[in-house]
Amino acid sequence: MRALVTGATGFVGQHLAAALADAGEDVVAMTRRPEAYAGPGAAIPGDIGDPRSLREALEGCDVAFYLVHSLDQADFVERDRAGAEAFAAAATDAGVRQVVYLGGLGDDRDDLSPHLRSRREVEGILLDGAPTTSLRAGIVVGDGGISWEILRQLVERLPAMVTPRWVQTRTQPVALADMVAYLAAVAGRAEAVGRTFEVGGPVPLTYKAMIEIVAELTGRRRVIVPVPVLSPSLSSAWLRLVTDVDFATARALVDSMTNEVVVRDRCIEEFTGRRAMTFHEAAAAALADRERRLAGATR
Repeated sequence: MRALVTGATGFVGQHLAAALADAGEDVVAMTRRPEAYAGPGAAIPGDIGDPRSLREALEGCDVAFYLVHSLDQADFVERDRAGAEAFAAAATDAGVRQVVYLGGLGDDRDDLSPHLRSRREVEGILLDGAPTTSLRAGIVVGDGGISWEILRQLVERLPAMVTPRWVQTRTQPVALADMVAYLAAVAGRAEAVGRTFEVGGPVPLTYKAMIEIVAELTGRRRVIVPVPVLSPSLSSAWLRLVTDVDFATARALVDSMTNEVVVRDRCIEEFTGRRAMTFHEAAAAALADRERRLAGATR
């Protein structure tokens, strides 16, 4: 199977490209800077904002993984809409048999944040315009993931936290290893085309509960005091102050943290034969991966 991975240098994309290559698949990594790509597979130039480059990148591919978004841009909604439309058209023209998209969890009946609404809009564009399989997920827990880094850095840097009320919001995090395995498992399966799967760990957790678990794993004691008075702007500024995330990304994530994002249908586990690990296991794995990465960097 010849598989194109967009966002191959990103958090999920780099691990997915490696997993596909290890499984013997013919991996094509689409990147705006192919000369700098050092991951598995063959690098090919491509940009979601350049339809011509998409057609060339998709030529001869059986499956295309769509893992890109513009969350760090103020106009991310318009950018992601245009990118999805261009990609769906290019994939169809190239005869790609399946597009696999990673979107976001969230109840359509809820007042979804702009970020989650955009993820759902992109999903609809791809499903309508190309043979697509969509996977919806919340936080992907792994070393280097933005949402995971926010949790880890909050625990590391703040002995006591006066936190926004979104710490009481429930979400259903999924381990990076599980996310990659699910993406790879649906690829190349005709019966998955046109379907949407929800992905998450065994149980929903509040952000407060996740912070407490990470604190336990790292041997720290943390005091968390949620308050109802922090506006989204102040909450974003607070995150920016105590973590490394940029303000535009922080604002989009904070808006989404007010939405409950939980799994309603676990059929992905039956479809793939894989049961997701717990948040405790996922967080422990992420912390261990970070330790190995830092140890390797100091050698």
